[in-house]
Amino acid sequence: MDADLLEELALRAGGLIRDGRRGLLGITGAPGAGKSTLAVAIVEKLGREGIAAAHVPMDGLHLADVALQARGLLDRKGAIETFDAYGYLAQLQRLRRELDHEVLVPGFDRTLEQPLAGAITVWPTDRLVVTEGNYLLDAEGAWPEVRAALDETWFVDLDDSVRTERLVRRHVEFGKPEPYARQWVEQVDEPNARRVIARRDLADVVIDGSLL
Repeated sequence: MDADLLEELALRAGGLIRDGRRGLLGITGAPGAGKSTLAVAIVEKLGREGIAAAHVPMDGLHLADVALQARGLLDRKGAIETFDAYGYLAQLQRLRRELDHEVLVPGFDRTLEQPLAGAITVWPTDRLVVTEGNYLLDAEGAWPEVRAALDETWFVDLDDSVRTERLVRRHVEFGKPEPYARQWVEQVDEPNARRVIARRDLADVVIDGSLL
């Protein structure tokens, strides 16, 4: 990752911390743009500077397959309606105000392709939470309230051809045959990506994903 860019972004992220409150930074972008890469880099950079931060992906609020199947959404996994948006909002509100004890939040296991309850611990010493996900700037349902709950929302932008190839490789890595992975990216991931990219200009910062 570009060292100067990381320095600049870590400084900006650290500036979201105020005395007596925990900062909340959101990172969004289309699937495969590099959101997780950036979130982890920011958390690690701040840690090296003595600032405790936590990485809390939105994917922990993905509906489990059993819930998707009951709603007829299993073949749309990753679309906006396959996340518990109000649960995510409540989680952010907890992370903002509950500072005197640890807060356990769900994670997402990419091998199982399932959310895992209580997989991530946010400690009272964590001064900043970096959360990332596709729909942080969306206008539907609870998502405007999610945006309002965050101090800033950054958008990671990446050339579509690079991003889609990265997505195909990720799907193959976690068990999908390549022809099926390409079909999934074209029919499921890319409609979601178009929705996300349409909200790019509403972000506080737009970051060139090729530098990550």
